Amino acid sequence: MVLAAAALWGTTGTAQSLAHGQLMAGWFGALRLVVATAFFALYAWATHRKSAFEPVHGPLPWSGVVGAGICMAVYNLAFFAGVRLTGVGLGTAIALGSGPLWAGVLQAMVTRQLPSARWWMGTVAAVGGGAMMALSSSGAGQALSWPGIALCLASGLSYAIYTLLNKKLVRYAGAASITLRAFGVAALLALPAAWIDGGAPAPVAADYWAVAYVGVITAGVAYLLFSQALRHISAATGVTLALGEPVVAFTLATLVLGERPGAMASAGLLLVIAGVLVVVRAELRAARAGASASAAQSARSAALSSSPTSTTDMA
Repeated sequence: MVLAAAALWGTTGTAQSLAHGQLMAGWFGALRLVVATAFFALYAWATHRKSAFEPVHGPLPWSGVVGAGICMAVYNLAFFAGVRLTGVGLGTAIALGSGPLWAGVLQAMVTRQLPSARWWMGTVAAVGGGAMMALSSSGAGQALSWPGIALCLASGLSYAIYTLLNKKLVRYAGAASITLRAFGVAALLALPAAWIDGGAPAPVAADYWAVAYVGVITAGVAYLLFSQALRHISAATGVTLALGEPVVAFTLATLVLGERPGAMASAGLLLVIAGVLVVVRAELRAARAGASASAAQSARSAALSSSPTSTTDMA
């Protein structure tokens, strides 16, 4: 599900390029959040499931919902602002590349357990490959912008925190309920920010189609898949597997837009794929180990409960 979501995310740039619209990046990101929120609301209504709107395991922690919404808004706003200062190649490499590393560190701080060495090896390989792909397309001659780098790092950090919060929230409610509330908060924050940054929007017909596509498909459907997947995998692994996005973007840019990437980009593509496969294997190993430990614990509990001599009898 995460790889499917990443594949959808990877179509965003191609859709925006083919549209040839006039919306500023800030407005494009803000309206994407608005359309996604409307999609989540429609999806929840159409499914006619009570769990789509209401918590299923106790009261929903609104602090987590608001925090997830703030992180999603910061992720969008910081990314577009950072890329504008640093350039597309470097900014994308820093934002996407720092996300898995932030997630691994934060998960270790929360759970008091570091991801496995295999996970780190695959993550570093995937991050390095993504950086190679992004930097291969960056323009030359742009001065290094430390504020831009800081914004891109903040974007990666906010995405990692969003994923960790989402991982906790899906214990309380369905994916549609969580994404509806979180994206609603993000849209309320992003709209005034876009207005302050670029004034009133002046969209053309192509912009409406592009925003509808990225809002429904690359945000709506993709984040439903991503949130549902977090019920079964760790947050850190989810962020790393999302690095499949530049692989799809690379492929579409080559086949659809006619771009001709260099050798470094092609090598980066292979490195990302190899790293993601290593992370998948690490996650599967961890899942098998967890299942074995759970089975062993159940066997011990069953043996103790069937023992003829209980603690009460001994007393």
